[in-house]
Amino acid sequence: MNLELKGVWEHMRNLGLCALAHANRHAAYFDTENGAWDEFAVLQAAHAAEILIKARIAQEHPLLIFDTLPKASTNELNIEALFNKGKTVEWSGLPDRLWAATGMVLPNVDIYKRFGELRNGIQHFSPAPNVDVSYETLKFVFNVIDPFINNCWNLFAVDYDEDYEPYIYFIPVLINLKIPFLISKEAAECFDYWNVDWNNIDENYKELILHRVDKAKVIL
Repeated sequence: MNLELKGVWEHMRNLGLCALAHANRHAAYFDTENGAWDEFAVLQAAHAAEILIKARIAQEHPLLIFDTLPKASTNELNIEALFNKGKTVEWSGLPDRLWAATGMVLPNVDIYKRFGELRNGIQHFSPAPNVDVSYETLKFVFNVIDPFINNCWNLFAVDYDEDYEPYIYFIPVLINLKIPFLISKEAAECFDYWNVDWNNIDENYKELILHRVDKAKVIL
């Protein structure tokens, strides 16, 4: 491997996690001066997923994320040549490339595919009619990205939110929407501060979340 390419996957992962934090922020909250936060969240969540999946593939070898590479006749295989002449795998092909490169199956690939269609519609056409895009974004994040990054690097999507009070306001949004999410030890540490009326929460969902909290607390 060219020395320039070492560590590329870590840079990609960090960039993807930053996009994830953006997506969570814009999906869970709103801004009175910018009415497009919910649609931004769709674009950012899709961007986060794409970069994070490519990061895991690149962890095996950076060139595996490319469909098109510089020609051998150019005798150039460096960062500059890849920037100028390389073409990476597109969204639709990432689940298969992930499996081929790592043996991993992307969680809930049906949700992944539908979310890609939602992203394309919003980005290239118009607002999605009769769709709660904030909900769809959070469903995508916590059914696809969350289990994926946890399986890859023991990371938790709930840890990536740009609120100045992590967990305290973000987690209740997920709970009120009945979004299943994995719980880190940091999130479990803040459990007593979650502003949740458990009496109004579906019992099966409540049982799932409390079980995950207890599981996370075991490693505190």
